[in-house]
Amino acid sequence: MMDYQRIDQAGALEMIRNENAVVVDIRDPASFRSGHIAGALHLDNRNVAEFIATADRAGPVIVCCYHGNTSQDAARFLAAQGFERCYSLDGGFKGWRLSGNPEE
Repeated sequence: MMDYQRIDQAGALEMIRNENAVVVDIRDPASFRSGHIAGALHLDNRNVAEFIATADRAGPVIVCCYHGNTSQDAARFLAAQGFERCYSLDGGFKGWRLSGNPEE
């Protein structure tokens, strides 16, 4: 079974810029609406099946949550679904925001 890797803020930013990584945000809808990584997709139980069916499983996918804990389980799940390059963002969106990285 494939597994995920953890990625720090700088590594994630580089992967987003240089490898067109897909960022999926698994926080609640209100938190996502109040701010998220620029270009991130909101992923929840309602749209995860569609994401799995349509996303590029060979490209990098970075999972973001609040602090970097829940994203590890989600990244593990996506890796088990055949995604080859799954990452859990250390520090989550809170760390992203504190680092001053691009957000919407």
